[in-house]
Amino acid sequence: MAIFVHPHLWIFTFGILGNFVSFFVFLAPVPTFYKIYRNKSTEKFQSIPYLVALFSSMLWLYYAFLKGHSFLLITINSFGCIIEMAYIAIYIAYAPIAARNSTIKLFALMNMGLFPLLILITHFIPNDDARATVFRWICTTISVSVFAAPLSIVSQDKAHDVRYMSFFLTLSAITWFGNGFFQKDCKEVIIIKDEIMDETLLQHAAAEVVVFGNDPGSDQPS
Repeated sequence: MAIFVHPHLWIFTFGILGNFVSFFVFLAPVPTFYKIYRNKSTEKFQSIPYLVALFSSMLWLYYAFLKGHSFLLITINSFGCIIEMAYIAIYIAYAPIAARNSTIKLFALMNMGLFPLLILITHFIPNDDARATVFRWICTTISVSVFAAPLSIVSQDKAHDVRYMSFFLTLSAITWFGNGFFQKDCKEVIIIKDEIMDETLLQHAAAEVVVFGNDPGSDQPS
């Protein structure tokens, strides 16, 4: 049957789809940051999701260089690093002093402290394949944080609006799950499947905010 084609075709196909959808994941906050720029205020938005996303992209970018022959990973995570740094710069420019200082400290801790430390620690693993495997586990663990990071805004969703929760994050997880599945990497498949479940729970949490928390007299978002 036609579906039983060479698995590398499916790996490439899901990799391309994953990259395409991931671009939308990275671009999803653009309306939020346009609103921040327009109002000259971060209001009650938090920087944690963008800090974690930048950290994750940097880790995956380094992993791609360790693994080699990872053009798709390099492409999407290079874009991710650039766009997330732009978001963080805008946030710092318009955030209150306390939020600005907190963001700068977390940025320094993650990207100038923890990131070089992880590279240094894994550098002492003598086998290249083992080093790449260990770093892949680290990357995947941090990726779970990217999926969990939207929890920080659920409590801020006073507008009762699911647009703040990312549909594309779920779709991205599904496509990369397909990529891992056809690579027959069972460990990666199980973990990314868990990521999909995490994001699905977040979507349900947002839906509950809308269904059970909606007050007809509440203000609508501008």
